[in-house]
Amino acid sequence: MTTPQTAGRRTARPEQAGRPPAGEVRLESRRLLVDGVPRILMAGEVHYFRLRRSDWADRLEKLAAAGCTAVATYIPWLVHETPTGEIDLDGGTSEYRDLVGFLELAAARGLSVIARPGPFIMAELKNEGIPFRVYREHPEARPLGWDGERGPTETLDYLDPGYLGHVERWYAAVMPVLAERLTTRGGPVAAVQLDNEVGMLSWVTNTPEMTDSSLAALARRAERRFGRQGALARFGADPGDAAAWASWWRCGGTPGGTEAQQLALHHELGVHHRERYAEYVHRLSDLARRHGIDGVPFLVNLHGTAEGRGRTFPIAISQLSAAYAGRPQTTSGSDHYIGELTVENVPDLYVMNAFMAAVHDAEQPLTSLEFEAGTGDYGEDLSRLVSPEATELKTRLCVAQGNRLINYYLFAGGHNPPLDEPVGDGNDRIAFTGERHGFAAPLDPEGRPSSTYEATRSAVRAVAGAEHLLAAMDEEHDDVVLGYVPDHYLTEYAHPAAQARRRQVGELERFRGMGARDVLARALLLGGHSFRAVDLSAAPHSAGARLDPEGPAVALASPPVLGREVQERLAAFVQGGGRLLLHGLLPTHEEDGTPCTVLADALGLTAGATLDGSVGYFPSVRATGWLPEQPEVRAGFVQRLRTALGCTSQPLALDVADGSPAAVEVALDGGGRAIVVACDYPCHLAFWRGLTARLGVGRRITLDGASPGLVATTTADGEGQRLLHLVNVAPSAQNFTAALGQTPVAGGFRFQLAARSGLMLPLDVRLEGAVLRWSTAELDGAGDGSTVVLRRGEGPGQALLETARRVTADAGAEVSSTAEGQLVSWPGGSPGSVLRIQLT
Repeated sequence: MTTPQTAGRRTARPEQAGRPPAGEVRLESRRLLVDGVPRILMAGEVHYFRLRRSDWADRLEKLAAAGCTAVATYIPWLVHETPTGEIDLDGGTSEYRDLVGFLELAAARGLSVIARPGPFIMAELKNEGIPFRVYREHPEARPLGWDGERGPTETLDYLDPGYLGHVERWYAAVMPVLAERLTTRGGPVAAVQLDNEVGMLSWVTNTPEMTDSSLAALARRAERRFGRQGALARFGADPGDAAAWASWWRCGGTPGGTEAQQLALHHELGVHHRERYAEYVHRLSDLARRHGIDGVPFLVNLHGTAEGRGRTFPIAISQLSAAYAGRPQTTSGSDHYIGELTVENVPDLYVMNAFMAAVHDAEQPLTSLEFEAGTGDYGEDLSRLVSPEATELKTRLCVAQGNRLINYYLFAGGHNPPLDEPVGDGNDRIAFTGERHGFAAPLDPEGRPSSTYEATRSAVRAVAGAEHLLAAMDEEHDDVVLGYVPDHYLTEYAHPAAQARRRQVGELERFRGMGARDVLARALLLGGHSFRAVDLSAAPHSAGARLDPEGPAVALASPPVLGREVQERLAAFVQGGGRLLLHGLLPTHEEDGTPCTVLADALGLTAGATLDGSVGYFPSVRATGWLPEQPEVRAGFVQRLRTALGCTSQPLALDVADGSPAAVEVALDGGGRAIVVACDYPCHLAFWRGLTARLGVGRRITLDGASPGLVATTTADGEGQRLLHLVNVAPSAQNFTAALGQTPVAGGFRFQLAARSGLMLPLDVRLEGAVLRWSTAELDGAGDGSTVVLRRGEGPGQALLETARRVTADAGAEVSSTAEGQLVSWPGGSPGSVLRIQLT
């Protein structure tokens, strides 16, 4: 049995067992460095506590056979705490508790470990992985939500002193076990996750954490910021009267509060939760360091996808970015479940990664801590099946955007052992999914490969084949950024009776982020643009705090709500010569309902009537003559824009009902330009490409002959080496040529890319005495400097090398000399087979 005093004594230290240390793991320049070498960790989640010891080796061997170099696992407090209150981490009381044995077996198999010790872990466990005892002993820690009602899930106030006391005891037991097995000490533990999906349960249940202690802290905060009388006027309650204050906030300022007070109350509640979540995560990291965790990164898991979409994912960024932004050796990781990757949701995943990166500092890389892999049949009811290739498509897109760690979740299923003490809840097991768990995983609960195992192995192979380049590369972008406004996602909570708040949330959800009907982001991505995002808040770490009028154009999906500071920043940006594409409604007020038209005034525009489509009214617009004649198109909404006297503007689309401008271009005296599209113009790529072109935004990559659904981007390192990433999410094959700028890729080679497939093509890759100028096939490893190893596709292919060395190739390939270099050509063959090009 393991206690805080005996943790780690059971077995020899890893280095004593003869395993070489992996060394320090660091986050630097948005890379993940292992002993100073950029790496991409490909991991799979295997829950040792859901498997018998005798099954561990089989699952880890199959994980390694899929090409993964790391295993991730939750470490559930609920499982490791015995009925007597002791904490067993070495399996003295049950094989399901043998964390030490599992870590050492992973090390023996050459696998790094991503440790996820909670305290909360979710994973379908009872109480989200918190022991029942904590709830029994600290009922005051169970949050009260709206109207003093408890939420439908068993969660806790993260900063409750009683709960935190037990967390300190849990960390005092588990962290020394991990610390003794860090990579810096010759062990396998390469990273430690702090808690899991913080704030998710409160958000999805619309249950803000309004314990007495939380509201008391909120009262102190309000009084510091606004003064007692100022807080009373702003929120409608006196922070000096604890009982009245708590009652008022729990009723959401209803009835009796003004609309402005209700809006201010809800906004302040969201900001308060942000600050508390940050304090909680910081306390956990301090505790972990106190117990020896050093030299490996801390990870923070972000939740937020729903119903196959990522539109709500930025809520977690808004909730949690203060917990990790600017924190040394700490970064965030996505947690996404979006099923198939299609033209509908490919911009979701792209924007999720871009928004995550927008709040990271210069050191923090992207990671994915729960990367959906499997069939999608989570309920074991065959109501949903996801194609095997979905995992590979999502992997390819994420590594192209700079993900340095991908953890396939769940990689291996298992079973839920019984609780030590029955609780009479119908199954008396550790989880609510029944005896079996992980029905959809690439390895099912019995360890049998599912239909997605081979696809997962193929995805890992694609990344591994170019890791020596990819791990030190960054995505290249066009001259446009997508604006991220954190407060547009501060929408977790709305009291059922607060009508003004509910209307505001509806407006934000309709127009924010990717734009009305998601068209802004979809038109950019499927129209051929690769782009980053910019945080438009004033956060010190944010690039948005340094908006450069000479930098990229800013594209922003605009609800009518936009904070004054952001409006002022964008107004100064355009007035200073910057370029802005605004899609949605003109901003007219702040989050608390205060009128604010700073940005509209700077552009010389006024919002007229907004007309929404209905069963009896069909708003329609037509583009003006700046494009070749376009048909009239139906729009879900139209806002009629008015221009100020003396404003230099040109209408780009008109409301066909009365001729009012619904899209305009404005030129400012300082050289700035803005395009405002105040209607949800359909995703006609010619229209949207025309808009970006008017702002001087070109496309680095052009794909001649491609149909919608082909996403293209490039990654590059400091030496000019590149990878061209092509991801076809369309249900049909693509036949196209590609060009970077004015230079054809692969000499104008016509690519045949199968439906729902991808390629990662090398460009200008350095070898010993040679340069691989291009190849139409992917790399399948680093080679040795004199060997190029390619993963063949189904059809014929070519590669061009610039070298004075002699070039030979196997697998029926022919080598010919051209003016550009040595051209290697090969016929069609078995997909996935290897072709070697040798330099002598």
